[in-house]
Amino acid sequence: MRETEPPQRILIVKLSAIGDVIQTLPMMEALKDQYPRAQIDWVVEEDASELLFGHPVLNRVIVSRRKSWQRRLFRKGHFLATCREIRRFIRELRSVRYDWVIDNHGIFKSGILVAFSRGRRKIGFKASPGIADEGSYFFTNERYQPLPIDRHALERYLDLIAQVGVSVTRPALRFSSAAGAVQKAEKLLHEQGFTSAPRIVIHPMAKWATKQWPLENFARLADNLLSQGASLVFTGSSEDREAVQAILDQMQIQQRTMNLAGKTGLKELAALFSLADLVLTTDTGPMHLAAAVNAPLIALFGPTAPWRTGPYGNNHLILRKTLPCSPCFKRKCTTMECMNSLTVEEVLKAVEEKIGKKNEGKTEE
Repeated sequence: MRETEPPQRILIVKLSAIGDVIQTLPMMEALKDQYPRAQIDWVVEEDASELLFGHPVLNRVIVSRRKSWQRRLFRKGHFLATCREIRRFIRELRSVRYDWVIDNHGIFKSGILVAFSRGRRKIGFKASPGIADEGSYFFTNERYQPLPIDRHALERYLDLIAQVGVSVTRPALRFSSAAGAVQKAEKLLHEQGFTSAPRIVIHPMAKWATKQWPLENFARLADNLLSQGASLVFTGSSEDREAVQAILDQMQIQQRTMNLAGKTGLKELAALFSLADLVLTTDTGPMHLAAAVNAPLIALFGPTAPWRTGPYGNNHLILRKTLPCSPCFKRKCTTMECMNSLTVEEVLKAVEEKIGKKNEGKTEE
């Protein structure tokens, strides 16, 4: 029998990655809508933490620096300092006794943090194929049946709290870019002469090799778009900088092109996406950020399933080949057929159509 007493303190455990954290935002907002007086905290790993700092719904963001700790723990001269940092993190995590601790991550590392946390009701998924199958359920005391793995992750997170009794209306994914970040992005584009449309942001790199569209294809696509008068901004992480530069080196046209790989934080990236006439990405975390700021979006998919983890909402287009082997969810492949068979001409046509529809919408307004 569910308790009728509303929770006063709620902890969300969603550690990574960028896309998964973004897709948990509607769950957080539904909790706040139902319990407007509740304190809502979130424990997250450092890579995605920037997205949450300053969010008006959250009282506290608790950052796990697990990757940093793993790198430093056994490095000479860092052991004791790292241990002290881990101890401070655990102390912070345990400083509040929560009414609800919600683990919608459902993996072993999130389960460990649920175990460390102080919570009356520790809520998570029952084990199911591909969901909560690493033993995270051992650390919860309320377990709910997840939606099937082929349902979108965002909907699965919302369904978890719906089973606890939270009212969930029509889901909407949104991320509001800070005014300062938007002004900074506008100034940068203006200074570089990117004042005329269409302004296209290309986020070309993916974490998995199997999600990667050939760099030479991005270069050919860019030349075609530049020849039609577009302005291009390439984005990416600091790790992507060399690969993005390799794309630029293969391009025949260099005007109205900017390489911002490694030069923006996530909030600045969100601001750039919000100002774009189009965002073109591979299947990666920033793809979800583009969807969350409602940017016109084209996403290139190969080994993964867009109906599970694709951009949520209606303002986007998925390009993928329907092959017997796709989706395979493999990180290694000898042929890369699903990505390599997407032609430059197909992507260019989709870009032209998407920009054309955006311009039609402006005319109608």
